[in-house]
Amino acid sequence: MNLETELSYTASRSSGPGGQNVNKVNTRITLHFDVMNSLILNSHQKQVILDKLQNRINKEGQLVIACEETRSQLRNKELAIELLHQLINQALKPIIKRKATKPTHSSKLKRLKDKKNHANKKVNRRKPDY
Repeated sequence: MNLETELSYTASRSSGPGGQNVNKVNTRITLHFDVMNSLILNSHQKQVILDKLQNRINKEGQLVIACEETRSQLRNKELAIELLHQLINQALKPIIKRKATKPTHSSKLKRLKDKKNHANKKVNRRKPDY
């Protein structure tokens, strides 16, 4: 089973490119993915997606993506599916914790040398004391 079988689409009039087609042809695609009733995702993955993508999920628990970038309904559908894959992959990617490190001896010396140079620059800009 793949993700595309769980998607539903609606087409509507687009405000994007299309010239006079904008008023006639339904090129905007709105993709709906029901996260809670998905058979592909396990319960942990569903919870992670609901937490991380809560701004894109409506009250019914559906992840909603709209695409109206091109004049073609088919291309907008492909772009919406692409965006869905990117969003889900990003949401499910584990966060790698940063390992705390200490600055090296040479980096400390370099920082102090740069500070000294900067201070000398400021001193040289002052008016001389006679």
